Amino acid sequence: MNTTYFTEDHQLFRKSLQDFLHKEVVPHIEKWEKTGTIERFIWKKFGDMGFFGIAYPEAYGGLNLDLFYTVIFLEELQKIKSSGFAAAMWAHAYLAMTHLNAEGDERIKQDYLVPSIAGDKIGALCITEPFGGSDVAGMRTTAVKKGNKYVITGSKTFITNGVYADYYVVAAKTSPELGNKGISMFLVDAKTPGISATKLDKLGWRASDTAELAFDNVEIAEENLMGEEATRVPYIMQHFALERLIMAINAHARAEYAIDYTLGYMSEREAFGKSLDKFQALRHTMVEHATEVEHIKVFNYTAIARLDKGEYVVKEATMAKLKSTKVADQCIYDCLQMLGGYGYMEEYPLARLSRDSRLGPIGGGTSEIMKEILSKMIIDKQNYKPAVK
Repeated sequence: MNTTYFTEDHQLFRKSLQDFLHKEVVPHIEKWEKTGTIERFIWKKFGDMGFFGIAYPEAYGGLNLDLFYTVIFLEELQKIKSSGFAAAMWAHAYLAMTHLNAEGDERIKQDYLVPSIAGDKIGALCITEPFGGSDVAGMRTTAVKKGNKYVITGSKTFITNGVYADYYVVAAKTSPELGNKGISMFLVDAKTPGISATKLDKLGWRASDTAELAFDNVEIAEENLMGEEATRVPYIMQHFALERLIMAINAHARAEYAIDYTLGYMSEREAFGKSLDKFQALRHTMVEHATEVEHIKVFNYTAIARLDKGEYVVKEATMAKLKSTKVADQCIYDCLQMLGGYGYMEEYPLARLSRDSRLGPIGGGTSEIMKEILSKMIIDKQNYKPAVK
């Protein structure tokens, strides 16, 4: 284990998390994958263990730990045969809750962040729209101020936890003429009249619920605006570096899991009188993947260390997501091949892992979008700065 970034306390945390996952989560994974519903009791158990509060202030029930505890949380969730379950957990803890902590006022933090850390409420971040995809500036959902209320109208799609969430953090345009700088963030309780959720049927991530949401003249109190009305401050942008690094860490972790599983299989499976791990072509394929995965992991750790120090790592995070998800996809594809026909069987983990991994280059901004962001920075010399200091 890398000792540059991980202390003994980190290792103890990893072990306790592994034990928890294998005792409390793994026995239920197959059921949740089949039903597409993660039962509420596990959220509370995560909350009781403090896992949702890793990165949050102690004043709200959090642990206020460094980002390498988050890295451990993400890595271990990728190694229990359900990226869908993992997504439900980290989307709650690091997408929805990140906005509550950063932009929510004290009332919102007490009413939503505290129970989110405790595992009593589930959150969902709502940005992507049916017509816009990765084009945030093309967002059509609006929030119109009427007296002491905002009226939200529009739709969102591909929203993780969208069906079973207790609240939504919703991005909506309050100043459409300003493009992506006219977007504000709102806290919307899921019980508010005018909201409907439709569950989507996905190729992978089967355990997580993913929804298309419709907001039909949904009225919320003006106090549910989080931060300023965005006439100049694009809050929506400031957390993208963390989200991209989360996707990158997930990618290197699932690739590592695939390699470990495949090497174990190859050592036991024989063909032509010797185990598969003795065939030079197969050995070389596996060590090439192991080398690439180690490269992206070290890069990801370096970017996380800089982010933890407060540096603005938008370029590095974008590179990390672009490269890590590509490497993971190819690695898992080849690992499945090493199992031959068994790799194609549902009882073996590579079949599910290959479907789950395919979302990596799509979710959180497609690889094409990542390349265009990097093109603007590297070729056009565009200098992105933190949205909020």
